[in-house]
Amino acid sequence: MTKKTKTGQKTAVDVNVGHFDYPEGQVKTLPNNLKALYKRIKHYQRLLARKRLVNGKKATQANNYVKTRAKLQRDYRKVANIQHDIVQKFTTMLVNDYERIAIEDLAVKQMQMSHVASKGLHRSMFGYFKQVLKYKCEWYGKELILADRYYPSTQRCSACGHVKTGEDKVELDGNKQHGTKHNEYVYYECGVVMDRDENAVRNLLALL
Repeated sequence: MTKKTKTGQKTAVDVNVGHFDYPEGQVKTLPNNLKALYKRIKHYQRLLARKRLVNGKKATQANNYVKTRAKLQRDYRKVANIQHDIVQKFTTMLVNDYERIAIEDLAVKQMQMSHVASKGLHRSMFGYFKQVLKYKCEWYGKELILADRYYPSTQRCSACGHVKTGEDKVELDGNKQHGTKHNEYVYYECGVVMDRDENAVRNLLALL
C-alpha cells in the first residue's frame, strides 16, 4: 500500500447513464466519440444478425461476415479504451483529493439502462469504475463506502428525509403523477425542488 498525502476531504459519486456526479461537478461518460461508436456498433450488430438469419451457420464463413465482425471487434476495443481512460483519470483524481468516498451499489444502476444503445458496454463501464476505485482506495489507504443497494439515494429528500414510495417515486422518466422530468426531484411538503442527481449526491454524502 502506498500512502498519499492526507487531505481530510470527503466526497460522494452518483453514477448515472452518461455522467458521474459529485459535489464539485460532473464527469461525462458518453462523449460524442463514444456515442458515435455505440451507434456504429449497433449497426454492425444488426448487419451480422441479418446475415445469420438469412444464411444460417454458413454466414459466419462468408468474407463479408468476417470483415464486418472484425470492424465490430475493432470498435469494441475503441470503446473500452475510451471508457478506461475516463475512469482511470476520474478515479485518480478522487483518491488524490479525498480521504473518504461514498458510491452506490452499482448493481442497482445496471438494471436501469434499457433505453441506452449498447447498454451492455456502458454497464461494463460502471462495473469497471467500482473495481478500479476500490483497488486505488485500498492501494492508497483511502476509505470507500458502498451504500447498501436498497439505500434510497434517489427517493429520499436530502432536505427533510422523506422517502418517496409508490406512485410518488422518481423513475428514470420522472414522475408522471406530478409531471416532473427525469432530472427533477420535487418534494411538495417541504417545498424542495432540486436536480435529481444533486439530491442523490447529498444523500450519499450523509453516509460519510
